[in-house]
Amino acid sequence: MFKKLLLPMVFSMFAFSMIGQTIVSTSPENKKVILEEFTGIHCVFCPDGHAIAQSIQNNNPGNVFLINIHQGSFAVPSGGEPDFRTPFGNAIAGQSGLVGYPAGTVNRHFFPGMAQNGSNGTAMGRQNWVNASNQTLALGSYVNVGVEASINVQTNEITVHVEAYYTGNSPQGTNLLNVALLQNNTKGPQTGGGQGNEYNHMHRLVHLITGQWGVSIPTTTTGTFVDQTFTYTIPAMYNNVPVELAEMEIVAFITETQQEIISGSGAFPTYTGITNANDANVRYLEDIDPTCKTTVSPQVNIQNTGQNPLTSLDIDYSVNGGAVQTYTWTGNLTSLQNETVDLPAITFVLEENNTINVTVPNDDDNTNNTAELIFEEAPDSGTGSVDMVLHTDGWGSECTWNIKDSSGATLYNGGPYGNNQTINVSFDLPDDCITFNLMDSFGDGGGSVTLTDSDGTVLFFTNGNYGSGVAHQFRSNGVLGVNGSELQNIVIYPNPATSILNIKNAEGASVTIYDVLGKQMATQNILSNEGNIDVSRLQTGTYFIKIMTETGIKTETFLITN
Repeated sequence: MFKKLLLPMVFSMFAFSMIGQTIVSTSPENKKVILEEFTGIHCVFCPDGHAIAQSIQNNNPGNVFLINIHQGSFAVPSGGEPDFRTPFGNAIAGQSGLVGYPAGTVNRHFFPGMAQNGSNGTAMGRQNWVNASNQTLALGSYVNVGVEASINVQTNEITVHVEAYYTGNSPQGTNLLNVALLQNNTKGPQTGGGQGNEYNHMHRLVHLITGQWGVSIPTTTTGTFVDQTFTYTIPAMYNNVPVELAEMEIVAFITETQQEIISGSGAFPTYTGITNANDANVRYLEDIDPTCKTTVSPQVNIQNTGQNPLTSLDIDYSVNGGAVQTYTWTGNLTSLQNETVDLPAITFVLEENNTINVTVPNDDDNTNNTAELIFEEAPDSGTGSVDMVLHTDGWGSECTWNIKDSSGATLYNGGPYGNNQTINVSFDLPDDCITFNLMDSFGDGGGSVTLTDSDGTVLFFTNGNYGSGVAHQFRSNGVLGVNGSELQNIVIYPNPATSILNIKNAEGASVTIYDVLGKQMATQNILSNEGNIDVSRLQTGTYFIKIMTETGIKTETFLITN
C-alpha cells in the first residue's frame, strides 16, 4: 500500500514559493542515468553485463543508478532455485524490443545504431551501454529528482520522500513518477561468473512502489515543484526469497511516457525503531554436509540489531556438548548489517547426528544470543572398492573430478572429457574419510554421476544439477571387493531403455532395480546368458540396477525414456 499527497494541492502550495524544497536542486542539472538491465540466473553472459553496468556506476558516482530486472526464460528457477522475478519485469521488457540477454536500456531511450538486431527498440547489448550512458550524462535535464527513505525495523514499513523540480518545460503535459525498491547482496545461483550458488546479486528489483508505470504528475512546466511521500510495508519475503532490510535501495525516476526516462536519483534508507543500544543477533549457522571427519569449521552469521556499532564479539561454540572453544571476532557492523564468520576448526567425537551450539555474551536482548545446528555423519562404504559412472553432457570439457583422503592428498582424478560420453572408473580406497570433488568449470553442472561400492551401496548420486561443483564425503573401510572377470563381462543394454533392458553374461544372477531415492522398483533372477527384464512400467528418469552373482555385486545406472 502507498499514500501520496494530492498533486494539485502540492502545486498550489508551492506555486509562489520554493521554501519547501529540501532535497532537490532548483538549478539546471544534466540528466542522470537509469540503467535497467534484463538478466536471469541461467544467463551465461549476464555476469559480464553486471560488471559493465557496475563499472559505469563506479565511474560516475551519484549520477548512474542500476536496476537489475530478472525476467524471461533465463530467470525461470528450477530444482529449488530462488525466484528473483517480479510481476513488473515482463511489461518493462516487452516495450523495449528485447531480443537477447543480457540486454539493457539507458533511460528507456532509443539510440540509433545501438538497438539489438538493428531495430528501433530501446534494448541494447552490453557493448553499447557505456556509449549510451556517456551521451545521456552530457545532456541537460528539464527536471531534477531527489529522494530519501527510512525503514522502521519494527514494522518493516518504508517511507519514501521524493522531490522534483522543473527547471524547464516538459514536451508532455503529464509525466509519471516511479519509485523502485531494490535489494542488494543476495547470494544465489548464477550460470557463468564462476561462483556457482554463491553469486552476489546486486540492484535486484523486488517491487515498484508506485505500480507498473508510476503515478501521474499533472503539471510539468518550469518552476513546478513536486513533493510526494509514499509508505509501503516490506514483506518478509518476495517469492520465498528472504528480505534483508539492511540491503534495500531506492531508485526514483520521472518518465515522459512509459518509455522515456527524463532523469532520476537514488538513495539507501536510514533506519528507525532500533530500541536497543547494544544487541548482537546470532541469526543462523551455515549448513554442514554429512561428514566422516572429526573436525569441523562452523560458519555463523551475526547481525548488529543495536544502535551502536558492533566492533568486537566473543563467540563460544562446541559440538555434541564437548569442550567450548572461544573465537573473538573483530570488525565494524553498523545497525542491521550482518556478516558470516568463519570459526576455527574444532575437534569432536563423531556421532550419527551431531549438534553445534553457538553463544555470544549477554547484551540488551539475550533472546537472540544462541544458535544450534544439527549435521549428520557421512555414509559408510561396505568395502574399499568403489565404482564411478560419469555421464558428460554436451560440454564434457568443463567436467573434472578428484578423490582425496583425509589429509587432502589426491588419490585419483580425471577429466576433462569429450561430449556425451559415459566414463566408468573403479577405485581401491584406504581405510579413511574420503572426499569426492566434482567440478564444472563453467558453473552449470553436467551429466549424472554415481558412486557405488562393491556391495551395491550408493555413496553419491547427482542428476547433473551441481552448478560449479560439489564436495561429498564417505567413509571407506579399506577392504577391497571382488571384481572378477565374470562381473567385468556383464553388459546391460540398451541405455537409455524404453521397455526391455537386456542383460548379457549374468546367468544365475539376481537383479534388483532401484530409483534414485533407493526405492526398490523391480527384482528378477536371470536364468540364461542372454536375459532381460521388463522396465516398461518405469517412468522416465534415472535408475540403478544391482546385479548379484556368487563372485560379487555390480551396480550401474541406466535411463528410461519414452
